[in-house]
Amino acid sequence: MVKIVWAEFAREDLKIVHTYIAKDSTSYASRYIEKLLGRVRQLESFPRLGKMVPEFGIESIRELIEGNYRIVYRINNDSFILQEFSIPQ
Repeated sequence: MVKIVWAEFAREDLKIVHTYIAKDSTSYASRYIEKLLGRVRQLESFPRLGKMVPEFGIESIRELIEGNYRIVYRINNDSFILQEFSIPQ
């Protein structure tokens, strides 16, 4: 099993996503954040679950898509560094 390391800006992005969704429903925002976190936890068992980020073309920079959000992470030996949560372009 690999270790997930959260970059500070990834934590901030997650808070921004929650705040944005909470404008309509705080309970839905909390449930959606849990869904995103569950998707991230899948990386512990399936490290190469995501696909390579096309605009970088680097094997170690990968992404997962969950709903309208892209979860970008970087493989770093035995850990993953979560880079960002963003809306895909």
